[in-house]
Amino acid sequence: MSETSTTTLKLNTDTKQRLKRLAEARERTPHWLMKRAIEEYVDREEKREQFRLDTIAASEEFDRTGLHLTGEEVDAWFEKIINGEDAELPECHT
Repeated sequence: MSETSTTTLKLNTDTKQRLKRLAEARERTPHWLMKRAIEEYVDREEKREQFRLDTIAASEEFDRTGLHLTGEEVDAWFEKIINGEDAELPECHT
């Protein structure tokens, strides 16, 4: 189990009441809902940030090498995969 620490979170009255109603409906505590919401948000945003960094790296790689696949080449490859064929990704080209 990982170490935990306490954090104070200020919510406006309306949000706090909404959270309380939802927690009751879900048979959970407001604390559980807030913790879960924050964890899910952080997970999603970390993935989004990694996707952004991967996109930048791919763009820089393309700028350096010019290697690419056309949309048609990728579509044809996907079609083979969808049809259950054991298709290799086509070779990139300039």
